[in-house]
Amino acid sequence: MYWYILYGVLVLAGLGFLLGVFVTWAAKVFRVEEDPRIAEVEKLLPNANCGACGFPGCHAMAEALVKGEVTKVSSCKAGKKEKNYDPIIAYLGAHPGKDGKTNVPTL
Repeated sequence: MYWYILYGVLVLAGLGFLLGVFVTWAAKVFRVEEDPRIAEVEKLLPNANCGACGFPGCHAMAEALVKGEVTKVSSCKAGKKEKNYDPIIAYLGAHPGKDGKTNVPTL
């Protein structure tokens, strides 16, 4: 009678192990690398996640700034010129992308 319990535990442990191996493999194969400049620009934003800029949060705004989709940093309504805007413009001007282009926004 105890063999059924032991058999069930071994089957579940084996399935857990196999699924863990599969998830680890999938995480390595399907990894998407993000531009490190996005994280740096996101740190320079006010991190209010208010959505007043037209994006769902500061991460999306930072991604758009790095990609050059947004040309004005002042579209971030929660930011301030000296504290947020000027450092972002300076950072993006000093750190070009992998293609060598700098997408420097204006105020």
